[in-house]
Amino acid sequence: MSIIVAIAENFAIGKNNDLLFHLPNDLKRFKEITSGHTIIMGRNTLLSLPKWPLPNRRHIVITDKPDDVFPGCETVFSIDEAIEKVKDEKEAFIIGGGMIYKQFFPVAGKLYLTLVHQPFEADTFFPEVNYAEWNEVKREDLYDEKNDFNYSYLDLKRN
Repeated sequence: MSIIVAIAENFAIGKNNDLLFHLPNDLKRFKEITSGHTIIMGRNTLLSLPKWPLPNRRHIVITDKPDDVFPGCETVFSIDEAIEKVKDEKEAFIIGGGMIYKQFFPVAGKLYLTLVHQPFEADTFFPEVNYAEWNEVKREDLYDEKNDFNYSYLDLKRN
Protein backbone atom coordinates (compact mmCIF):
# COMPACT_ATOMS: atom_id res chain seq x y z
CA MET A 1 0.00 0.00 0.00
CA SER A 2 1.32 3.40 -0.98
CA ILE A 3 0.06 6.83 -0.03
CA ILE A 4 0.24 9.82 -2.36
CA VAL A 5 -0.53 13.22 -0.87
CA ALA A 6 0.30 16.92 -1.04
CA ILE A 7 0.81 18.38 2.44
CA ALA A 8 1.80 21.68 3.96
CA GLU A 9 4.59 21.77 6.56
CA ASN A 10 1.90 21.74 9.30
CA PHE A 11 0.49 18.49 7.73
CA ALA A 12 -2.54 20.40 6.38
CA ILE A 13 -4.12 18.78 3.30
CA GLY A 14 -7.49 20.42 2.77
CA LYS A 15 -10.16 22.90 3.66
CA ASN A 16 -13.89 22.76 2.86
CA ASN A 17 -13.36 19.51 0.89
CA ASP A 18 -10.89 21.20 -1.46
CA LEU A 19 -7.13 21.28 -1.96
CA LEU A 20 -5.15 24.05 -0.26
CA PHE A 21 -3.07 24.97 -3.30
CA HIS A 22 -3.00 24.36 -7.02
CA LEU A 23 0.26 22.95 -8.36
CA PRO A 24 -0.13 21.86 -12.01
CA ASN A 25 3.19 19.97 -11.92
CA ASP A 26 2.04 18.06 -8.85
CA LEU A 27 -1.15 17.03 -10.66
CA LYS A 28 1.01 15.75 -13.55
CA ARG A 29 3.16 13.84 -11.06
CA PHE A 30 0.04 12.33 -9.48
CA LYS A 31 -1.13 11.17 -12.91
CA GLU A 32 2.27 9.68 -13.83
CA ILE A 33 2.62 7.79 -10.55
CA THR A 34 -0.96 6.45 -10.29
CA SER A 35 -1.72 5.66 -13.95
CA GLY A 36 -2.22 1.96 -14.49
CA HIS A 37 -2.81 1.32 -10.78
CA THR A 38 -5.69 1.13 -8.35
CA ILE A 39 -6.52 4.26 -6.38
CA ILE A 40 -8.40 4.01 -3.09
CA MET A 41 -10.27 6.95 -1.61
CA GLY A 42 -13.13 8.01 0.59
CA ARG A 43 -16.41 9.15 -0.95
CA ASN A 44 -15.75 12.86 -0.30
CA THR A 45 -12.43 12.66 -2.12
CA LEU A 46 -14.13 11.07 -5.12
CA LEU A 47 -16.87 13.70 -5.08
CA SER A 48 -14.27 16.48 -4.91
CA LEU A 49 -12.68 15.36 -8.19
CA PRO A 50 -13.70 17.57 -11.12
CA LYS A 51 -14.37 14.47 -13.24
CA TRP A 52 -14.35 10.79 -12.38
CA PRO A 53 -13.40 8.10 -12.82
CA LEU A 54 -9.88 9.24 -13.64
CA PRO A 55 -8.57 7.60 -16.83
CA ASN A 56 -6.44 4.46 -16.74
CA ARG A 57 -6.99 3.76 -13.04
CA ARG A 58 -9.17 1.34 -11.10
CA HIS A 59 -11.16 3.25 -8.46
CA ILE A 60 -12.13 1.85 -5.08
CA VAL A 61 -14.31 4.12 -2.96
CA ILE A 62 -14.75 3.54 0.76
CA THR A 63 -18.09 4.69 2.11
CA ASP A 64 -20.35 4.05 5.06
CA LYS A 65 -23.51 4.75 3.05
CA PRO A 66 -25.00 1.46 1.78
CA ASP A 67 -26.90 3.17 -1.05
CA ASP A 68 -23.81 4.87 -2.55
CA VAL A 69 -23.25 3.98 -6.19
CA PHE A 70 -20.44 5.62 -8.13
CA PRO A 71 -20.44 4.70 -11.85
CA GLY A 72 -17.05 3.44 -12.99
CA CYS A 73 -15.95 2.78 -9.40
CA GLU A 74 -16.02 -0.14 -7.00
CA THR A 75 -17.64 0.56 -3.65
CA VAL A 76 -16.47 -0.98 -0.37
CA PHE A 77 -17.48 -0.40 3.22
CA SER A 78 -14.24 -0.88 5.14
CA ILE A 79 -10.49 -0.50 4.99
CA ASP A 80 -10.12 -4.28 5.25
CA GLU A 81 -12.43 -4.80 2.28
CA ALA A 82 -10.36 -2.35 0.21
CA ILE A 83 -7.11 -4.09 1.20
CA GLU A 84 -8.58 -7.48 0.26
CA LYS A 85 -9.47 -6.17 -3.23
CA VAL A 86 -5.86 -5.14 -3.94
CA LYS A 87 -3.98 -7.91 -2.10
CA ASP A 88 -2.52 -9.34 -5.33
CA GLU A 89 -1.47 -6.01 -6.83
CA LYS A 90 2.14 -4.82 -6.86
CA GLU A 91 1.15 -1.31 -5.74
CA ALA A 92 -2.13 0.44 -4.93
CA PHE A 93 -2.46 4.09 -3.97
CA ILE A 94 -4.36 5.74 -1.15
CA ILE A 95 -5.38 9.22 -2.36
CA GLY A 96 -7.45 10.58 0.54
CA GLY A 97 -9.11 12.03 2.41
CA GLY A 98 -8.01 12.71 5.94
CA MET A 99 -9.74 9.81 7.69
CA ILE A 100 -8.71 7.36 4.98
CA TYR A 101 -5.08 8.49 5.22
CA LYS A 102 -5.20 8.12 9.00
CA GLN A 103 -6.50 4.56 8.78
CA PHE A 104 -4.08 3.43 6.06
CA PHE A 105 -1.00 5.23 7.39
CA PRO A 106 0.10 2.39 9.74
CA VAL A 107 0.05 -0.16 6.88
CA ALA A 108 1.57 2.00 4.14
CA GLY A 109 5.00 0.96 2.93
CA LYS A 110 5.62 3.98 0.69
CA LEU A 111 4.81 7.68 0.81
CA TYR A 112 4.83 9.91 -2.23
CA LEU A 113 4.75 13.34 -0.61
CA THR A 114 4.52 16.75 -2.14
CA LEU A 115 5.65 18.89 0.77
CA VAL A 116 4.89 22.60 0.58
CA HIS A 117 7.37 24.43 2.80
CA GLN A 118 4.91 26.67 4.61
CA PRO A 119 1.87 26.19 6.85
CA PHE A 120 -1.71 26.57 5.65
CA GLU A 121 -4.98 27.07 7.46
CA ALA A 122 -7.00 23.88 7.06
CA ASP A 123 -9.71 21.66 8.48
CA THR A 124 -8.19 18.37 7.28
CA PHE A 125 -4.74 17.09 8.18
CA PHE A 126 -2.44 14.23 7.28
CA PRO A 127 -1.07 12.11 10.16
CA GLU A 128 2.18 13.52 11.50
CA VAL A 129 5.13 11.88 9.76
CA ASN A 130 8.06 10.80 11.90
CA TYR A 131 10.71 11.05 9.20
CA ALA A 132 13.07 8.83 11.24
CA GLU A 133 10.76 5.90 10.38
CA TRP A 134 11.20 6.45 6.64
CA ASN A 135 14.08 6.25 4.16
CA GLU A 136 14.24 8.97 1.55
CA VAL A 137 14.41 7.21 -1.81
CA LYS A 138 14.15 10.32 -3.96
CA ARG A 139 13.86 14.06 -3.43
CA GLU A 140 13.32 16.98 -5.77
CA ASP A 141 13.22 20.57 -4.44
CA LEU A 142 11.19 23.06 -6.47
CA TYR A 143 9.81 26.59 -6.48
CA ASP A 144 6.37 27.60 -7.74
CA GLU A 145 6.43 31.15 -9.11
CA LYS A 146 2.65 31.47 -9.40
CA ASN A 147 2.08 30.63 -5.73
CA ASP A 148 5.43 32.02 -4.55
CA PHE A 149 6.43 29.07 -2.39
CA ASN A 150 8.99 26.31 -2.25
CA TYR A 151 7.97 22.69 -2.28
CA SER A 152 9.57 19.25 -2.54
CA TYR A 153 8.68 15.89 -3.97
CA LEU A 154 9.69 13.20 -1.48
CA ASP A 155 9.49 9.49 -2.21
CA LEU A 156 9.82 7.66 1.10
CA LYS A 157 9.95 3.99 2.00
CA ARG A 158 9.16 2.73 5.50
CA ASN A 159 12.18 1.36 7.41
